[in-house]
Amino acid sequence: MTENTTDDASTVLLVGASGAVGRHLGLQLAAAGVRVRTLTRRADRARQQGYVHGDLRDPRSLRAAAHGVDAVFLRWPSSTAEGAAAAVAALAGEVRRVVLLSPAGGRAAPSEEVEALLGRSGLPHTVLRPHGLAGDALRWAEEIRAGGAVRGYGGTAGLNLVDERDIAAVAVRALTEDGHDGARYVLTGPESPTQAEQVRIIGEAAGREVRWEEVPREAARHRMLSTGWPPALADGALDFIHARIAAPEPVTTTVQDVTGRPARPFRAWAADHAALFR
Repeated sequence: MTENTTDDASTVLLVGASGAVGRHLGLQLAAAGVRVRTLTRRADRARQQGYVHGDLRDPRSLRAAAHGVDAVFLRWPSSTAEGAAAAVAALAGEVRRVVLLSPAGGRAAPSEEVEALLGRSGLPHTVLRPHGLAGDALRWAEEIRAGGAVRGYGGTAGLNLVDERDIAAVAVRALTEDGHDGARYVLTGPESPTQAEQVRIIGEAAGREVRWEEVPREAARHRMLSTGWPPALADGALDFIHARIAAPEPVTTTVQDVTGRPARPFRAWAADHAALFR
């Protein structure tokens, strides 16, 4: 851990506040005494305190939104990196550092392009590479509430889910302390339960009997495509799950190394969100 450099004048521009991580980050920054300026494309919301109007694809508005802030938390929202070069250039002229949320495992190619752009810009930055978010398990909520079974491919795949609150805690450090520039933090939980084990843990937390029902890969792919997944992304996700059957995702100690406390286990997340599965 490094010396905290937050002072009364510290301001962070939060891009992606409505996301699973951004919601917790805004609360944690405020609790740390940091002023938060939240980027929004909605003109009506921009009139509210704490919000500022701007768009990542409009460099002029982004530059105006970032003027006078110390750091930016950035989550690139698009499935392509179109416009990212202009956005990074706009930020480079206004802020001292950027913290980029960029999923690990090659599952977010646009974010990797944004990483490269940040590297070429010379702007001090930190990259947070979480493995799967604990909140991803909410995709099973409807099936679990309906009762009985969760149907999917790769029940024996060991996937590491990191609690969004832990990602936010690392982001607070990287945004408000010196010593994190240039770091690529791979963030995980303390364990890598299989998908079937995750379902069982959720069932125990919610007080329901829930089981995993394995389906063939092709059936899983068809279901993903029917819900709007592009074929390339669906195939990539299924390839990733298949690889984790033989080789579960590794565990890192980064959350504890940066924040000074252990990462939350998936069981704790499930207990905190049990009501959503009942």
